[in-house]
Amino acid sequence: MRKTLILLSLLVGPSAAFAQPAPAPEPRPSPMSLPPQLADPTTVDRLANVMQALSQAFLDVPVGGIQAAAEGRQPTAAERHMTVRDIARKDDPNFDRKFQHQMAEVRPMMHQSVNALNDALPAMMQGLQQAEKALERATANMPDPNYPKR
Repeated sequence: MRKTLILLSLLVGPSAAFAQPAPAPEPRPSPMSLPPQLADPTTVDRLANVMQALSQAFLDVPVGGIQAAAEGRQPTAAERHMTVRDIARKDDPNFDRKFQHQMAEVRPMMHQSVNALNDALPAMMQGLQQAEKALERATANMPDPNYPKR
């Protein structure tokens, strides 16, 4: 009996010494932050490029026919080729310069917005969790509609 106890203690004792440290867990994005793909500055730059291209495409949409139809007549040849950009130029001769200036400001604003969202996300998620708990407490105290009334 003594031999088995001694052998058992010898087997159990050094096993901790031979144990290797557990591998470090892979870094996972925090559930309280944006995914790295969305927080990446190159993604924000690509989104800004898409926004600029969409804006340019919108300005080139022909709308002269719509204006003539709203007035109840057939569009003239010049109106068929009239675009949003042409209408905007009528109201503001510096429209193109101002538009380019505004488009240049889009990229830094998008970077700031992503950073602000990433900073505010933990507080927003905490608030949503608190609201969820409050709703659970409120619904737990609601009477059962199937309970007989007296």
